Amino acid sequence: MNQQEQLINKIAQDKIDFKLGLAVLLDDDEYNFKKVFTTLRNYIINAIPNKVDYNSEAYQTAINTIPLKPTYTPIVLLKTFSTKIAFDKLALLPESEHKKTITALLWIFKITDTERRNTECKSGCGHFWHK
Repeated sequence: MNQQEQLINKIAQDKIDFKLGLAVLLDDDEYNFKKVFTTLRNYIINAIPNKVDYNSEAYQTAINTIPLKPTYTPIVLLKTFSTKIAFDKLALLPESEHKKTITALLWIFKITDTERRNTECKSGCGHFWHK
């Protein structure tokens, strides 16, 4: 697990404040939107328990509590389209939407992974990043 992946997991586990962690992630000299986007996309897909349509109560809660204006393009896309289609559309947004996209995805991962840790992983799991 590289440093960015470690940071993302620490943010999700509340070991680092969300706003502070997001700022560190976005200001990193190694920051690359596509790389961080892909990491978050994969993490979210793995954290969502319902693999049929990638929709769960935790996922919907996450989308509805993203700490951004609900009229921002990434939020509208996430609320309008199914998970996979929304993610495909997010990947194609212009650079001016990248920060909002990463903020939204990091928040979604934080909420969905918290749910997974509190349910599926509550009695222990093999995820080394949950230790």
